[in-house]
Amino acid sequence: MTQTRSAMVNTNTLAQMAEQLDLGSYLYLGKGIAKGGGRNLKSLLANAFEAVLGAVFLDAGYDAAYHYYLNRYRSLPAPAQDENFKGRLQQVAQERFGSTPFYDSEGARVGNQREYTSVVFAGSEPLGTGHGATKQEAEQEAARAALQGLGDGLVANAAPKAARTPRPRKRRTPSARTAASSEAGSAPAAETLTIVPDPEPMPMPATDPEALPSPQRSRQFGEPLE
Repeated sequence: MTQTRSAMVNTNTLAQMAEQLDLGSYLYLGKGIAKGGGRNLKSLLANAFEAVLGAVFLDAGYDAAYHYYLNRYRSLPAPAQDENFKGRLQQVAQERFGSTPFYDSEGARVGNQREYTSVVFAGSEPLGTGHGATKQEAEQEAARAALQGLGDGLVANAAPKAARTPRPRKRRTPSARTAASSEAGSAPAAETLTIVPDPEPMPMPATDPEALPSPQRSRQFGEPLE
């Protein structure tokens, strides 16, 4: 009963019912999401069908909504499948590890759309990784990958990462300055003796006795001052 209920309220199931009613062509969308294929987005189609079902409930009551949904559900061409991988993984993780799995999800913009990546953990070891247009889709894909990895009953050891192939490093052509410095560093520098001649003595100016200043004399006695 739990699996059947999960399949009946699954996004893919609700989106199929919306496609039968061609609800995508009646959605009022912005120009950006309309150009990006928003009318075929499963999450929007599922929300639109839930809105129609809610309108039936408000207008005609619970019984009318109940029978309306069952008639639509039974008219699906494919049988209902349980795609609630998160619920199944929770049961497996609690039975085998005694812990509830948790998800680490991040979103990144790729072009005009947004893509989510989710990693599921049971303890400290990652069990699976998934990608999707929404956070819910990414988590479901991660749970599905984890269930596939736990198919043998034991947690498969993470495969070792492949060794990175080293890139061939291009050798740069040494410049003339680098080559000169390398050669100078590899070979001992030869000692160079520079002979500097003694500086020539500066010629002394000729002494003119007349040009010498006369000694100062005392005003009172006329004797020269020492």
